Amino acid sequence: MACRPTDYYKGYVFDLDGTVYLGEALLPGAKRTIETLRQAGCRMVFVSNKPVETRQSYADKLTRLGLPTAVEQIVNSTQVTVRELSLRAPGCRVFPIGEQVLIDALLDAGIVINETPGEIDYVIASFDRTFVYRKLQIAFDAIRAGARFVATNGDAYCPVPGGGEPDAACIIAAIEACTGHPVEEIFGKPSPTMMRAAMAIVGTAPHESVMIGDRLETDILMGRRAGMATALPLTGATSRADLSTSEIRPDFVLEKLDDLLPTR
Repeated sequence: MACRPTDYYKGYVFDLDGTVYLGEALLPGAKRTIETLRQAGCRMVFVSNKPVETRQSYADKLTRLGLPTAVEQIVNSTQVTVRELSLRAPGCRVFPIGEQVLIDALLDAGIVINETPGEIDYVIASFDRTFVYRKLQIAFDAIRAGARFVATNGDAYCPVPGGGEPDAACIIAAIEACTGHPVEEIFGKPSPTMMRAAMAIVGTAPHESVMIGDRLETDILMGRRAGMATALPLTGATSRADLSTSEIRPDFVLEKLDDLLPTR
């Protein structure tokens, strides 16, 4: 592992929470890094597993924090989940265990939401701060009746200032525990589906690109599987102690984001 690159890459895929910002503040070096890369003509996209914000809200947040960003530069797990279900199973009926952002995205795509277990084609597990027993019962009955079981993302928690919030992995675990049925597909990081969506926007080859994110098991693993360089900022979920015991190894370890800028 190296401390920093020696030259620019053509394409950059940035995670957001814990990498570019935390809460309502940019992390150290983030503004300088992204502005410098933009000035150098590098292509970039921002990706997030967090399914409780719209792509537009991410773009607005970056803009508000001093990094003007178009919605077309954002990819999130909600968008990828909805698009994949629309393409693979047009006319499907789904039961989402998630928040209003996911529900609205499904409805906007013309996907039917159904709460009758025998009529549900897909149960979707997601980040859900409104999770109640009734939702678990419907998921249980639907999967036992033959529904497919998928998820927007598999994160254990989402980093927030001072700690974290339990994420979609908790919902997945609850459904798996009662049904004995493992989740069949997770659309967010580190899935190749998520990476393909990001690389379609960046428009560069994997060997010309770098994935930057604070989670080994999602960001770094996804980049490595895609054949990209990878960079781990120690500003979010992963510490040096975590890194020392992991088999997932990034190419670069960054104390702060502007360590990503080349030394030349």
